[in-house]
Amino acid sequence: MSKKRPWAIRPIHPGELLREDVLPALGRPKTEIARLLGISRQTLYDILNERQPVTAQMALRIGKMCGNGPDIWLNMQRTYDLRIAEAELGDALDAIPRLEAA
Repeated sequence: MSKKRPWAIRPIHPGELLREDVLPALGRPKTEIARLLGISRQTLYDILNERQPVTAQMALRIGKMCGNGPDIWLNMQRTYDLRIAEAELGDALDAIPRLEAA
């Protein structure tokens, strides 16, 4: 039986933050945002719909546009990926022993 992994908050894909908070605050059409980022509308929609991760290059683009740098976007994606992977591994992860140096 897998241990439940309590999280203070559920993992948030960076696309959700963009979709729900950032883009509405910017008040620009998604087509314009995609153009400003130098990406296709489909790529933007894939990120917003959480079908594509925020890569290092994308984090640089979004961080530049938003003025908050790439680290926040990469860290959010990393945290999301780790929590999803941890949930998927479940019992297999629990079965791995922790070894210590002699």
